Amino acid sequence: MLVVGVILTLLAASIQIYVFTVQSLNWTKDRTRSTFGLSLAEAQSTQLLAFTQGFHNLFLAIGSILGVVLLSFGQTAVGATLILSAAAAMVAAALVLLLSAPRLARVALFQAAPPLFAILCVAAGLAA
Repeated sequence: MLVVGVILTLLAASIQIYVFTVQSLNWTKDRTRSTFGLSLAEAQSTQLLAFTQGFHNLFLAIGSILGVVLLSFGQTAVGATLILSAAAAMVAAALVLLLSAPRLARVALFQAAPPLFAILCVAAGLAA
């Protein structure tokens, strides 16, 4: 189960890196604006907020990847702690998105599912 959890963690990290590119690099582009239902003026006025939020996502990805690296080098406690805490933050952020903008439920579920299952698999793998 631990291997599955690591794979799901890396998938979750990849999604966070994708979200970083959307928020920090592509926020005012047509595709991003249509996904979030923003006009160009709205995207421009929130660009700084999206830019910084994107870096939050990037840092979650880095933390979870570092956890996987440490886990693979036998640093189980530290690696698992980083994986579980980063994944929990990803799930919590997706829940905030879901509750604050229900119309973005698909986006929230896309962001929440891999880290949620990563948490379950890593925990089960550690318990075994």
